[in-house]
Amino acid sequence: MGISTPGIGSGLKVDDIVSKLMTVESQPLADFDKKSASYLGKVSAFGNLSSALGSFQSSLSGLTSLSGFQSLLSTPSDPTVLTATATSTAQPGNYRININQIAQAQTLASGGTKSTTAAIGLGAKTTINFSLGTVSGGSFGITGTALGASLSSGGLTPGSLSLNNTVIATDGNTRSARLLADAINAKSTTSGVSAKATPTVTNATLFGAAGASTFGNVDTSGGGTYSLSVGGVEIATQAAGVAAGAAGGVSAASLDAALAPNTAVSRALADANITVSGTAAGGDLTFSNIDGSNIAISEAVSGSVTGGIGNSGTANIGSSTTAVGSVSLVSADGSPISVGGTNPGGAGFTAGVGGAYLGASFAADSSRTSGNIVIDSNNNTLQGIMAAINKGNFGVTASIVSDGSAGTNAKPNHLILTATDTGLTSTMKISLSGSGGNPPDADLVSLLGYDPGGVQNLSQKAAAANTLATVNGIAVTSTSTGISGAVTGVTISALKVGSSTLSVSKDTSSLTSSVNSFVKAYNDLSGQITALGAYNPDTKTGGPLLGDSTLRNLQASIRRQLSSSITGLQGTSLTNLSQIGISFQKDGSLTLDSSKLQKAISSNFNDIAGLFAAVGRGTDADVKFVSSSAKTQAGDYPIDITQLASQGTLQGTTVLPAETVIDSDTTWTVTLNDTKPATLANTATISLPAGSYNPSQLATLLQSSINGVSAFSSAGATVSATVGDDGKLKLVSTRYGSKSNIHIATAGGTAVSTVFGTGSSVDGVDVAGTIGGYTATGDGQTLTGSPGAPIDGLKLTVAGTTLGSRGSFGFSQGYAYQLNTLASGYLGATGAITSRTTGLNNSVKDIAKQKDAFASRLVDIEARYRAQYTALDSSIASMNTTASFLAQQFAALAKQ
Repeated sequence: MGISTPGIGSGLKVDDIVSKLMTVESQPLADFDKKSASYLGKVSAFGNLSSALGSFQSSLSGLTSLSGFQSLLSTPSDPTVLTATATSTAQPGNYRININQIAQAQTLASGGTKSTTAAIGLGAKTTINFSLGTVSGGSFGITGTALGASLSSGGLTPGSLSLNNTVIATDGNTRSARLLADAINAKSTTSGVSAKATPTVTNATLFGAAGASTFGNVDTSGGGTYSLSVGGVEIATQAAGVAAGAAGGVSAASLDAALAPNTAVSRALADANITVSGTAAGGDLTFSNIDGSNIAISEAVSGSVTGGIGNSGTANIGSSTTAVGSVSLVSADGSPISVGGTNPGGAGFTAGVGGAYLGASFAADSSRTSGNIVIDSNNNTLQGIMAAINKGNFGVTASIVSDGSAGTNAKPNHLILTATDTGLTSTMKISLSGSGGNPPDADLVSLLGYDPGGVQNLSQKAAAANTLATVNGIAVTSTSTGISGAVTGVTISALKVGSSTLSVSKDTSSLTSSVNSFVKAYNDLSGQITALGAYNPDTKTGGPLLGDSTLRNLQASIRRQLSSSITGLQGTSLTNLSQIGISFQKDGSLTLDSSKLQKAISSNFNDIAGLFAAVGRGTDADVKFVSSSAKTQAGDYPIDITQLASQGTLQGTTVLPAETVIDSDTTWTVTLNDTKPATLANTATISLPAGSYNPSQLATLLQSSINGVSAFSSAGATVSATVGDDGKLKLVSTRYGSKSNIHIATAGGTAVSTVFGTGSSVDGVDVAGTIGGYTATGDGQTLTGSPGAPIDGLKLTVAGTTLGSRGSFGFSQGYAYQLNTLASGYLGATGAITSRTTGLNNSVKDIAKQKDAFASRLVDIEARYRAQYTALDSSIASMNTTASFLAQQFAALAKQ
């Protein structure tokens, strides 16, 4: 194949010719690019529109629900004392609040153990039950012993006693339990400890024992005299010259006569705050002083005297004895009391830290969970017990704390138990029971047994306490740091003890800000829409979306919704935006008249929500609005209820006896709020601690045991247990509807029939009825409008006890709610803007394919042109060669 160089032989400019021809042939490529650029411009424009519409929708987020409008501000004067939140039901006003005590959780500590992993006890199976409840009666403190013998004469020297590091002011005059109690109470503000003197009682055997009198007849015939006084009150005298047993002589019988009610002696003793019990003749005569003052009993004798206290017929040289009382200490907050000083024993106390409930009783709280753990040879260590308690998840947490002590005999490790919740109802009671008729492991009882009304082997480090406060002078209490109900619609969070005022006012600033944001966002959106679809007559150019149907429909829909009135909600005076100062300007933007808005806020604060949010309001207070959907239509709908929701129950048929005995190892299988088909997590086995229970205690035990199952509580499944007036036990699932049920079967120990007899379970049913005459679906107490109807998606809760007509329910969709729904229809994966953008991008892809195909054809066209003109070039070159040859030949012939 020869080498071809176009144009050399002929002078024909093949490359220039082909290039110019291809320039003409390539003209359509520019049209492809122009179309693609146009489509991409629209894609970008729709992106801007989507962004503006998204910003507009974001501005509506706080305006679509009722709560966004009726919020109130709650402002404390001292936010370090309390904070507060207010709902729409609160009433504006000012409140004076004093926080006197902050709620706290109870904390108990065990005695020390040497190791956290060493076995405790013999490993016998022991069930430990934890109950939460309330302690009532009695006090928390220390009961002292009788004061030192020398107290009545020498007093209690300074520094002898300190309580919680506060030195009690004692001296030589502190000679009785009453005076010591007064000294302790004088420092109670600092120490947190108050005192009460126990009644002073004379020796029970002073005048005899076992019914035998040891008071001998007094004989002064030898010339002596005799006088007997009690607490400074002379109760008997005998002059000289009176023989034993003679008329007017002092004897056991004469003492009893003098001490009889309403005698001069008995009245004198009463004035001295001294009471009398028993008789001298019976040998059990005692005297007591309730305020704890000392009682001195003395016999004054002169000359020769026989008889008197403790002798008969023998010489009496006089006697004197003083009865001294004791003091009990009470902790103000239930915390341990630290006792110290140079001579605490003289005050009847032992140095150290201590305290226990005294004379109290415990009542389990039926609303609180209780739980059991089983300790045996597999987990009878401090760590094993801690893990079992924490796994139980029944309102008590356990930890191990070391006190740092060391040495051969040191026992530094303590089990610390803390109630999960604060408040008086979270006080613990810990009971232990054995298995198979055997007693519980004694070492475990010694470690963990705790009954505020009985033996307390654990020491209380912090008492359960409620929050105590006053609101405008009214005392209120709460089991947590939150106080609800004291001020309607306001929840107060107590932070520390102190005083603060609380101002509750309408949150007009947030509402004004939201409305302003709404107007601005609309104007921004309107400006963007105008720019995208406008035509400039000066430049004779239009926006990228000029004439676009999607843009026009969006703009028209928004303006139509904003120009219409709100319907469907009766009893409101606001139905359009102009009533709160929002109106259209000539350019299509919105303007806000702030003064008109403030006037509407002042006079119609609660009705403004209806202009923006989805609002429902019924004539029956027990029919409440829950939610709606985009398909729910505004309107006023009559409510008719054919069936009320009910709860699953287990009703006993046996009248409970005064005491029901639960055997050891009693376990019941409980199925609560199960589904069809059954769900394994809805069935659990509970263990009932052995013991004897009255009906109320039994109801509390069952309720707290079932509610203590973590699988149930995690699913929000709980029960309530009550004993009716007929004495029969009833269990009720707190859930409503067809998914509400409770079934119990015996797994071991005491049979279920012992408590419930032949009682059977009845499952709950869902509410049924119509909304506006249209069918609705019930789920518990919730009634939801059926698809396809105007009430589609409208959710109401129906409570109360009335069947049939329940009045009417009005529903309206405010502007923000409507516009939010409209925006959602344009945005998102299936929105109109997304669909248009997808279509435009697909068009760009199609154009790119068409351009690539056309470009491929241009290659072939260029090749064809080049081949044709190359051949022409060759032909011309050949003809030029022939012409040259001929010219040469003709020239030669001419010469010849």
